[in-house]
Amino acid sequence: MLFKNMFGIDLGTDSVKIYNDSKKSISREKTRVAIRKQETVFAVGDEAEEMLERTPQDIQVYTPMCGGRISDIALVEVLLHNLLDKAFLGYRPQLFFTVPMDTTEIEKRAYYTIAHRGRLKRCRVYLVEKPIADALALGIPISKTRGSMVINIGAQSTEVSVIADQRVIISKVIPIGGNQFDASIVAAVRRFHNFQISYKTANELKLNLADFTGKNTNKMRVMGIDATTGLPRDGIVTSYTITVTLQEQLHTIAEEIQNLLNRTPPQIYRAIKEEGIYLAGGSTRLAGLDRYLKDYLNCQIKQSTLYELCTINGLKELVTHEQLHKLAFTPKKRKY
Repeated sequence: MLFKNMFGIDLGTDSVKIYNDSKKSISREKTRVAIRKQETVFAVGDEAEEMLERTPQDIQVYTPMCGGRISDIALVEVLLHNLLDKAFLGYRPQLFFTVPMDTTEIEKRAYYTIAHRGRLKRCRVYLVEKPIADALALGIPISKTRGSMVINIGAQSTEVSVIADQRVIISKVIPIGGNQFDASIVAAVRRFHNFQISYKTANELKLNLADFTGKNTNKMRVMGIDATTGLPRDGIVTSYTITVTLQEQLHTIAEEIQNLLNRTPPQIYRAIKEEGIYLAGGSTRLAGLDRYLKDYLNCQIKQSTLYELCTINGLKELVTHEQLHKLAFTPKKRKY
């Protein structure tokens, strides 16, 4: 352990989180790569994020992850290597990547492809199922739990998993997350107020006005582009508009969670009801979301305050405790 350089890496759709074991630190950068003239890397991470929606015509900003999966191997490789170049890698570093439950074998091999280049050529790559990492961060005793449910609402998808018998026994990925919330807000503001706002503005409205407790009566004045004249103007958006806009998508998520619970073996279902359902992910910051799910599912909801850092903190637990390394695997060593 003393001479091993280990890194936990959570490649998210919105941001990349890296745990550096030698420094005992977690860093986070946006999952963005800016390309000039379709051939030259201009900026990566937070620097590329700042250019989003402001770039000149010869620069394009890309998000090389989609739904928690690698959508562009070359750009993810550029992003990862740029971020890891800031760290001392040492000889044969160990990289622990989180992967969604329904990742195919071909998709899993992509993690080896992006890692085994340049200074990382001799690295060792391990994969960790994302719900397992979340469970470690949430304090769920994986080896002892009779049944635990973990819900992670991310930037582009929601992963619902049931853990029992030291493994994930059933899981479902719902294609709804924070980006879909933002898109629905953009559409609603255009429909009800006749002006166009940016996705960044939609995200601000979501975080400040969405409220499923029914107590928020606030309003926000935002800038946008008039849909009729094409000129800049401002407008008032209410908490009611934002909450109602998001309710349909949250209903879909809650319905899918209930369907998964109905497919869960009865004894495990009872254990989940007794223990409560764990909620994590960056898109769970909506006020009253836990209350909304509690009322729909008729089950206690335990909200993680780690939000988008839940998965990387679970990787931190795994990396720093050698007895937990058995939870990581490589496609070649695991039987399916």
